[in-house]
This record gives sequence, structure tokens and C-alpha cells, in this order.
Amino acid sequence: MEALIPVINKLQDVFNTVGADIIQLPQIVVVGTQSSGKSSVLESLVGRDILPRGTGIVTRRPLILQLVHIDQEDRRKTSEENESKKNGRLYRGIDGEEWGKFLHTKNKIYTDFEEIRHEIEAETERISGNNKGISDEPIHLKIFSPHVVNLTLVDLPGITKVPVGDQPKDIEIQIRELIVKYISNPNSIILAVTAANTDMATSEALKVAREVDPDGRRTLAVVTKLDLMDAGTDAMDILMGRVIPVKLGIIGVVNRSQLDINQKKSVADAIRDEYAFLQKKYPSLANRNGTKYLARTLNRLLMHHIRDCLPELKTRINVLAAQYQSLLNSYGEPVDDKSATLLQLITKFAAEYCNTIEGTAKYIETAELCGGARICYIFHETFGRTLESVDPLGGLTTIDVLTAIRNATGPRPALFVPEVSFELLVKRQVKRLEEPSLRCVELVHEEMQRIIQHCSNYSTQELLRFPKLHDAIVEVVTSLLRKRLPVTNEMVHNLVAIELAYINTKHPDFADACGLMNNNIEEQRRNRMRDLPSAVPRDKAAASGSQSGSVSEPPDGGTGNWRGMLKRGEEGAASERAMPQNPLPVSPQKGHAVNLLDVPVPVSRKLSAREQRDCEVIERLIKSYFLIVRKNIQDSVPKAVMHFLVNHVKDCLQSELVGKLYKTALLDDLLTESEDMAQRRNEAADMLKALQKASQVIAEIRETHLW
Repeated sequence: MEALIPVINKLQDVFNTVGADIIQLPQIVVVGTQSSGKSSVLESLVGRDILPRGTGIVTRRPLILQLVHIDQEDRRKTSEENESKKNGRLYRGIDGEEWGKFLHTKNKIYTDFEEIRHEIEAETERISGNNKGISDEPIHLKIFSPHVVNLTLVDLPGITKVPVGDQPKDIEIQIRELIVKYISNPNSIILAVTAANTDMATSEALKVAREVDPDGRRTLAVVTKLDLMDAGTDAMDILMGRVIPVKLGIIGVVNRSQLDINQKKSVADAIRDEYAFLQKKYPSLANRNGTKYLARTLNRLLMHHIRDCLPELKTRINVLAAQYQSLLNSYGEPVDDKSATLLQLITKFAAEYCNTIEGTAKYIETAELCGGARICYIFHETFGRTLESVDPLGGLTTIDVLTAIRNATGPRPALFVPEVSFELLVKRQVKRLEEPSLRCVELVHEEMQRIIQHCSNYSTQELLRFPKLHDAIVEVVTSLLRKRLPVTNEMVHNLVAIELAYINTKHPDFADACGLMNNNIEEQRRNRMRDLPSAVPRDKAAASGSQSGSVSEPPDGGTGNWRGMLKRGEEGAASERAMPQNPLPVSPQKGHAVNLLDVPVPVSRKLSAREQRDCEVIERLIKSYFLIVRKNIQDSVPKAVMHFLVNHVKDCLQSELVGKLYKTALLDDLLTESEDMAQRRNEAADMLKALQKASQVIAEIRETHLW
């Protein structure tokens, strides 16, 4: 099982090549306050001085440190680690038995650990600056040595409370968020470092660890500076877990002092002195504390943690591989045959456009109506309801009807309601149906324009690779729609004009209305008979009434005729009702003419019974005929729109696109990829390759029964 850690290191290398942290690999995250001894603990595990030293905040970027154990007999690196891409040979004769490599310096080998420390300082300042600010971009360092155990550690900036110097005012929040980001990884082990000469109950490291790991199943506590406790005190209760219990344990270590570092005391000598101190001060706990025991414990915990994490890790890698494969497919392959590719994209877009109208598209919109469904809604809901809301007599007053009747009779009083007045008024009402009909055309045109964007976003993602082709297709389809719009509007205008051209009073559905008018006229005749004076004999009046329809002997308006009397009676009554309250002078002065135009005409008056009946007849006829025309328009306009606009575009779209775009001179320009498409395709391909390689690594673990 010891080989599991190198496997994780190999996975880390795989994902480092693509610069991605989408996979949360098992690792040990070191957390502590400033000057708690974090760096000394890490250097003790490495056995070398590799970390920057100084006062205040020194670690200002995450340092991902991979310790790789190598055999002393094998002085060569493995082919993966030591093959030079430049000269094609193996690195041999490395000065010293230990060396390091940075990810950002590629294949450069560092055998001088002083140079490694300087490189860490330089790389930190390159990204974070020299004002004590921090950055979340990690530094990757790999150490090969026969004196280390296989571990992956992450060193983070120390927790601080008060900004110093040029540090930002929110430095505490920045550091805390950075720490939480790393320790929130469920595959990580938290190494909480606390100094022994501080109160364990106030440990910031244990506090922040408990926030993300309340059960303590992946937290290990390290107590540093055991030799600096006040005289007469010891850390026995702390190390035994009596103060604050930690499930994975509490391990005490002794760090080198600043004087030891200044005097170049080696880590090996410090470990020997540590062992002697533990034997003297804590003899019963000496074998369960110290740097060497800490290294073995971390190695064991990490191996078991890796074993527990591998099943979920394998699933995560497989899911991501499938996602990136799908993403790569959406980006498409580099274009080889541009002519065939262009024709294929044009054909696919035309097919998807038509399918969206027909409702058979591959990508069905669920958030709102789209394509043919929306056109159907426009026809039967929007347009239909708009027509039904149009009042057949809207904008038409009784005075308007009466005025039309009078104007249609000319200078002679009319015996019956003139048909010309009905035709004049009904045309005026039918004309009102033209505006909503044209608006229906406009709405369908807008929807067909929206379908272009729908197809671009959902149906033919390949078009996103070629922005110029996409723009050209949009322009061609928009031009085709724009060209069909006036044709369709003209047809809809003609549909209304056709209805206005001939008022068909013989329409079958209009028969009932005509019968209603005849009944009304008959009712008028009976009412007049009933209202005749008693001096006129009924039989004589009936005879004259029966002769009123004769053309050869038309009745005159004399005083002996009952119709003349009736009209005079009605006119007399009307004139009395129309007479103003203050009459004009009876006779003008002699020598002065009377201007009849100066006589005031009443603006409003009460209609006579006959006028009321005539207006009602006309209004009923208008309403009846208007409903017939509205029904025709409601049926014919959608048909015209479908024929002249929708179906025509569907039928001609493919040929229009091919005719305008499928030209040799346009191939190179239309199939020019967007600037970032090639880069995104390469990134997706690299990530997919890394995921596939990681999957192979995990498969090898199963084959070798390490898992």
C-alpha cells in the first residue's frame, strides 16, 4: 500500500500539466498561525532548509510540496522524471543524492537547496509582489530524496489578525478564505500546528479546522516548541489529549530555534537533539512524538486516506472525462474539406430551422413557446382574441347612422331605409380589421426572426466555431424574411380590400339579417296603420297601403293620402321637438332678408320613433355582416401568412443559403474560426487526455492489487 502515495503524486503531475485543479486529490494541508512553527515542521519532514525565513508573514502563496522517496542505490531518475526533451538523454551524475523540481521551471533540476529557497522567494514576489500581499496561485515543488517518506503537503500562509506595513486591511479575511478553500477539500488531511507555549484552547488552527471537519475525522494536531514552555510546566496533558481531544492524535515536536538556524544547525542534528529532549522530558511518550514519528504517522494516514478516496476519485474522473469528451465534440474537429463542411453546416441549419417550425427539432424549448408553437399561438390566441375584441359598432354613434341615412336619401324624404347607407357604414367598420391583420403578420415575422437565434444557440452549435458564417447565415435568412414581408402584407391588405370591394347581401349567413329587416318594415307598416287618425277609413288606408308598392300608380304626398298625413304629422311633431325654447322674432323688419344659415341647429335631440327604428335596423345589419367578414378574415389571414411567409421561407431557405453562401471565393473567409475556439479545443483535448491518463493510472492500481 506504500505505493499509493506515488500514484497520487503521478495523478498530481498529470493534472499539473494542464494547470487544472478540478480533481481534489488527497493531500496534507498545514494550518497554523504566524510563527507557530509550520515552516520548521515542514523542513523537518524534508530534512533540508528549503523555505524562506524572516519576520512577519513569509509564506504568501500556497506551496504544494511533493516528497518522493527514492532508493539510495538507484542514482538515476526514472525515465518520466529525468528524460530531457531538449537533448533526449537521461540526467546522470547529479551532484548530491537529493534534488528538487519546480513545475514553473519545467525540466530544470535543483541540487542546491539554497537555490530552491531563493526560487520560492522570487516566484512569490513575481505573483504576490513585495508588499507582503498574498496570492492563491500555488507553487508546485517536488523533492526527491532517500531520506523522506512519500507525502504530499500544502503549506499555507499563517493566520494573522492585524495587517502590518503595506498589507491590505482585509489580510485576515484573505488568508482565512485561502485556508478554508484548501481544508474544505474532503480528500485532504488537516495538520493543525499550535505552539506549546500558547493556550491550546485558543488555537486558531484547531478552530478553523473544526469549522470544516466538526467530527475531527481528518484532523491531526501538532504541538511545536515543547522546549520553550515556562519552567515548571509541561505538555503532558496536551499530548495525552486531556485538554482538547483530537481523533487522529496529537504529536509533539521540537523545532530549531532562530539561533540554531543562524548557526546553520542541520536538520539531522536537530532531530537527534529532539529525540534526546523527549527521552529526558517525556520518556513515556517519546516513542509517540517527534519528527520521525510525525512523518511515519502522516505517511500512514495519507495512505489509508488515499485508499478510502480512490473509489470516489475514480468515479469523478470518469464523469469529467465524459463531460470533456462531449465538450470537445461540440467544438468539432479541425476543418479539412471546407467545401463539404460549409454545405453540411448550411444544410443542417436549414433543416433545424424547418424542424423548429414543425415542432420536430432535437432541442425543445421548455421555458417558453418557440417556433411553430408560438406561430400557432399568434394565430389562434393573439390574433383571434384581438379580432373578437373589435366591437362591430365601435366608433359608430346613432347620430352617425342617422346622418348616413339622411345623406343617402338626398333632397327627398325616404319611405324606406336606403341600402347605400348600410353599405357605407359597414365598409367603414370592416376597414378596422386591417390593422390587427397586419399586426399578425408582423408578429409571425418577428418569431421567424427569433428562430434564427434559437437554432444558433441550441441546434447548431458548430456555427459558434465560425462567427463569420453565422453572421452570413443570419443575414441571408433575415434578408429572405424581409423580402417576403411586403408580399405578405400586400396579400393581407388585399383580403380586407376584397371584403370592401363587394358587400354581398346575398350571403347565406346574411339571410337571417335580411329577414329581420323585412320584419321590421312590416312592423313599421302595422304601427302606422294603428296610429292613423280615426277620420281616415281603414279599408281606404289599406287600399292605399296596398297600392304603395305599385310603380305605375305611385302615391302622392297630397293631403288626401294617409302617408302624406303621416309624414306631415311626424314632421310636425319633429319640428315641435326641435323648436328652441326662445323662439326667433316672428317677422323681420321690412327691407331686411333672413339668412337661413344663421338659424341655430340643435346639436342633440330626441329621435323620433321612425328614426329610432331605422337606426336599429342599420345597426343590426352592420353587426350581422361585420361578424361574417370577421370570421372570414380570422380564417384567411393565417392561411395567407402561412403560404406567403412561413411555407415560402421553409421551401426556399436551403436554396437561398446555398445560392448566396456556397461559393468558392467565400470558403476561407466563412470558415475562419473564432480566435478563442482553437484554444478552447486544445484545452479541452489536453484535459481529456489528462483525465484518460488518470483513469489508466487508477486502473493500474486495481491490476496490481494496491487498492
